[in-house]
Amino acid sequence: MKQKEGQRYKHPRAGEAGRACIFCGRNSAIIRKYGLTICRQCFRERAKSLGFYKYG
Repeated sequence: MKQKEGQRYKHPRAGEAGRACIFCGRNSAIIRKYGLTICRQCFRERAKSLGFYKYG
C-alpha cells in the first residue's frame, strides 16, 4: 500500500535511533534492562550509585 503525500505515520517508529542515554544522549550500546535506558559507558560510571554490585 502506497502512502499519500503529506500523510504521516499514526505512531512513532521503533528503532535504535528512537532511544538515547538519559545522561549523555548517546544512541549506541543502550542498556534497557530494568528500565534503565542508559549507555554502557554511563552505566559503568554510575553502577554503584544505582545500587548494582560487582561479584567475583
